[in-house]
Amino acid sequence: MQLFSFFVKNVLFYYSRTLKGDKQMNVGIDQISFYVPQMYLDMTDLAQARNVDPNKYLIGIGQEKMAINPQSQDIITLGANAAEKILTDQDKEQIDLVIVGTESSIDESKASAVILHRLLGIQPYARAIEVKEACYAGTAALQMAVNHVRLHPESKALVIATDIARYGLNSGGEPTQGAGAVAMLITKEPRILVIEEKTLALTKDVYDFWRPTNQKYPLVDGPLSNSTYINAFSDVFTAYNQRYQQSLTDYKALLFHIPYTKMGRKALNHLLENVDEAIAKEFIENYELSIRYSRQIGNLYTGSLYLGLISYLDHVATLKPEDTIGLFSYGSGMVGEFFQAHVVEGYQKHLHTMQNQETLNNRHRLTFAEYETCLNEHLDPSIDQVFTDETRFSIEKVENHIRYYKN
Repeated sequence: MQLFSFFVKNVLFYYSRTLKGDKQMNVGIDQISFYVPQMYLDMTDLAQARNVDPNKYLIGIGQEKMAINPQSQDIITLGANAAEKILTDQDKEQIDLVIVGTESSIDESKASAVILHRLLGIQPYARAIEVKEACYAGTAALQMAVNHVRLHPESKALVIATDIARYGLNSGGEPTQGAGAVAMLITKEPRILVIEEKTLALTKDVYDFWRPTNQKYPLVDGPLSNSTYINAFSDVFTAYNQRYQQSLTDYKALLFHIPYTKMGRKALNHLLENVDEAIAKEFIENYELSIRYSRQIGNLYTGSLYLGLISYLDHVATLKPEDTIGLFSYGSGMVGEFFQAHVVEGYQKHLHTMQNQETLNNRHRLTFAEYETCLNEHLDPSIDQVFTDETRFSIEKVENHIRYYKN
């Protein structure tokens, strides 16, 4: 109830200022980074082990590699490793809101944001909360953070979308697993991306993908999940453009939530069915830039859209502040949202392109036997145990149901 009141208060105050004619400042992403575990499974190895044509994975769903985490890494360590790369000491003194979006929570009561707040050394007078709605939660966190900074311009907010996508060995969802986190620093007058005020969300009660509290792995209705995603995008994109009197040609690129890289392409293809060939070609080319990292990592759940954003910004050759980027966020169950953004002049200087590519190039390729071992291991917090992991942030030990982190 307190979280709801906090959100409503921010939104109402912000719009009251708008009605009074107050000049609106730019608010958005000042810094953005991702982190993935330093192990992966090559999809050709999975195909051979499952006795299927590798092209089923490489072309059919558009995946080449899949990030796998060891027991010593969870959503806390993934998020901390992503955020540490972008935060300065001054940022840590100015951040007064930390929001984690995840559907891989490690505690039914305590928010992961509270632990991350401590690990990252953020000043104590801050809110720290965790939000959930499947893969949409990262966008919910982002929009709450943006509205918070609009209300409190001298504040900074940290948004972390962190997840571990697991479906189990020999499951239908096995090829669409992944793990990782995206961290975003939200400020006034950001140096990378301005999040524009226009947004539209869509909610429908659908059981396309869900995980009851007694289930280790999600339950999925694959065909329903695909059709719900495509219909949600078509619905909210059409309604958004009608509301704000825009059209397809107003956008430079459209970025999508990417559970696997062909999913967003299916929604885009549906949109482009009757569009001029030259226009369609440009949208497809920009989409391909946005999925380069996802092809190497897999499904980040809440972070998937924003991994796509990082990939697009890292690889696009020409992007001007007047170019509008449309973003479609989706969470099964379902909530979808479409909003738009534009880059800031000189944004390239604040990206981490070389570091991102080094992160992906320096990972360890698992054998299939090592992969199976990883997926068969599950951290049981009721068992005291000690871990050795050289990663900057990792689980050091579990004792009396508490995870202790190295920092």
